[in-house]
Amino acid sequence: MLGMLKKVFDLNQRQLNKMQKQVDQVVALQDQYAKLSDDELRAKTEEFKARVQKGETLDDILVEAFAVVREGATRVLGMTPYPVQLLGGISLHEGNISEMKTGEGKTLTSTLPVYLNALSGLGVHVVTVNEYLASRDAREMGQLYEFLGLSVGLNLNSMESDEKREAYACDITYSTNNELGFDYLRDNMVVYAEQRVQRPLNYAIIDEVDSILIDEARTPLIISGQAKQSAQAYIAANAFVGMLQKDQDFTYDVKTKSVLLTEEGISRAERSFGVENLFDLKNVNLNHHINQALRAHVTMTNDVDYVVQDGEIVIVDQFTGRLMKGRRYSEGLHQAIEAKEGLKIQNESMTLATITFQNYFRMYKKLSGMTGTAKTEEEEFRNIYNMNVLVIPTNRPIARNDKPDLVYKSMTGKFNAVAEEIAERHKAGQPVLVGTVAIETSELISQLLKRKGIKHEVLNAKNHEREADIIALAGHKGAVTIATNMAGRGTDIKLGEGVRELGGLAVIGTERHESRRIDNQLRGRSGRQGDPGVTTFYLSMEDELMRRFGSDNLSIMMDRLGLDDTQPIESKMVSRAVESAQKRVEGNNFDARKQLLQYDDVLRQQREVIYAQRSEVIDSDDLQPIVKSMIEGTINRVVSAHTPNEQLQEEWNLEGIVDFVEATLLNEDEISVEQLRLIEPDEMVELIQKAVFERYDEKQELLPVEQMREFEKVVLLRTVDSKWMAHIDAMDQLREGIHLRAYAQIDPLREYQMEGFAMFEEMIASIEEEVSRIIMKAEIEADVEREAVQGEAIHVGTDEGEVKKKPVVKGDEIGRNDDCPCGSGKKYKNCHGKGI
Repeated sequence: MLGMLKKVFDLNQRQLNKMQKQVDQVVALQDQYAKLSDDELRAKTEEFKARVQKGETLDDILVEAFAVVREGATRVLGMTPYPVQLLGGISLHEGNISEMKTGEGKTLTSTLPVYLNALSGLGVHVVTVNEYLASRDAREMGQLYEFLGLSVGLNLNSMESDEKREAYACDITYSTNNELGFDYLRDNMVVYAEQRVQRPLNYAIIDEVDSILIDEARTPLIISGQAKQSAQAYIAANAFVGMLQKDQDFTYDVKTKSVLLTEEGISRAERSFGVENLFDLKNVNLNHHINQALRAHVTMTNDVDYVVQDGEIVIVDQFTGRLMKGRRYSEGLHQAIEAKEGLKIQNESMTLATITFQNYFRMYKKLSGMTGTAKTEEEEFRNIYNMNVLVIPTNRPIARNDKPDLVYKSMTGKFNAVAEEIAERHKAGQPVLVGTVAIETSELISQLLKRKGIKHEVLNAKNHEREADIIALAGHKGAVTIATNMAGRGTDIKLGEGVRELGGLAVIGTERHESRRIDNQLRGRSGRQGDPGVTTFYLSMEDELMRRFGSDNLSIMMDRLGLDDTQPIESKMVSRAVESAQKRVEGNNFDARKQLLQYDDVLRQQREVIYAQRSEVIDSDDLQPIVKSMIEGTINRVVSAHTPNEQLQEEWNLEGIVDFVEATLLNEDEISVEQLRLIEPDEMVELIQKAVFERYDEKQELLPVEQMREFEKVVLLRTVDSKWMAHIDAMDQLREGIHLRAYAQIDPLREYQMEGFAMFEEMIASIEEEVSRIIMKAEIEADVEREAVQGEAIHVGTDEGEVKKKPVVKGDEIGRNDDCPCGSGKKYKNCHGKGI
């Protein structure tokens, strides 16, 4: 009765039973398809493609397509997928994770859904953990796909853009997770549509899915740029701004905290820095530095907005008055304040683009994966990726003997016992694989074996081609291999001649990992395809996991029993206690990853908006509607900021509107305070828009249409890219300090979401304002060109809390003997360059 109930409620078994009907149908077609010639079998691919084009779904043709792959694999690879592999293939096609034990043929299993989904013509990505496995699988399985008339591409880090584009254009593309993520980021930094390499993300099958989507989930991929601005640029702008006079050279609106150069101020800047037009594209950086220096001098006050502490600028929270250590103002304002206060100017950080694997892989229309160990993390796969884990039965029953853990009093006793067991089994000729958690442990065991004169191989998780070869030979008679637990994943350990009779491969674990999944992977190295094998874990009371979780009681028990370093406790109770500790750690890690994802989602939503708008800019032939809408947004914002509903009409700051319009959109005296005084805010917007668009149309008439459109595209791309980079940096700074809000009984995540949204809105307004100003004020040159931001791809591990430093290259600096940019006529070294 209990067995029946279990069967009814076992979701895994119910799904397998449902799929079994399709498996039986595939197997039933075997004789029919075996009679087809190679050409007739190949012709099935075009037939399927045509049927999909006419409206049949991939589910409709699954049985026939799987039967074609099965027959093709038999002919080309000499391997016929087992019924359990067909089950695994259907599970993958449905967007699940197929948990298949080591040696069950995951690579061959993947060919079934890969072929089926490639028939749509939208592309299939097969994702592996390293380039060796991607190359191997593309080469070996590629024979089958090409025989069936599909194209296969391999995407490697060393390839040029054209080669990558060709690889992605294929029906099936093999790649690593890193390269896919970096190509996505680089595609969203291009300035011409034809520079992109990826197609829209359709379907991905991830090999070793737990490693990529869980172990590396928190790892951000970062494209880091070189900091262009030098300290001297800030110092020069600071010196120039220090000579300006309020109302004559600039206007300041206290309410909106906006500070703008007047026509006189603009002319003075052009004279001081020797430029013809401050608003030309080539002077964007200079304009930026002057604006930030103005903000630093006029809107930011020492001991109010910030304090100087230990030679650094520390921001003061405007609401609580608390110091916000670690936070920095974005877009160079922090550097401008450092220049104002005469402090050492820190380099601007330049993260050009970033994404985590969690967020990258969730963008695929359909996602599936394979691994030998995923069931323990099923909740995470379901909650975060919307993927179920299906445990696929083994082709033959597992004959491996998993022994209970042996627990020793000290590490020394444990490692001596490990060395003794290795020596004993080696003497008999039985191959041994020793799994270690850390590289240091593998070196320690290696020293013990050298003393005993036992020949062995030591591997760590660098995953070179040689490593895979050694792992493949680890099942031969007399082989002793010491490896970190992750080493050689994706490569089978096949038993050599006469090894079955010796008991198969012996796996010895020297420590329990905090994740049961990693321990199961190590066990799974032995006993593939019904082979015999044995696994044992050696633990000590001094192991990290045992120290963290309740080893005190066991230590007392060992002392009472009088056990010394050579006598272990062998108990199922101990194994259960360890497993319980592992479950707790896994739960903690899942919670941490889930929380990180909630924070990441804020930036993900913003990134999707920016990338979508950027694509629209690149793909559009006419940006006039976008530019005009940005100008309208800018005008609306400035009018509403200066004419708030809660104020009387006499209190409106009409001078502020006129100052802004003259500095940003029109020449002096085109709009006057008198004109605005007689009308309502919506009429003000209408009046200003009319004047601005008339000027815009005049500007267009002076240039060929193509040149004007290209100029708009250049301005938009440069502005969006520079503002987005500054925003990424600002969000990083916000994220670093946000957890401190918890001390004030405030939910940090909610605060991060709200502040992040407000910052994003500010960035959008800033983009619209800058685009409007450059379009309306710049004199357009004939040789204007789009420029892509250059960056270096960096794979950053966050689990250890370490971030690789980004390369910083100094930009153009002012020579000590050059004229000082402040306009004094002195040499720089004798003026504002003193002491530098």
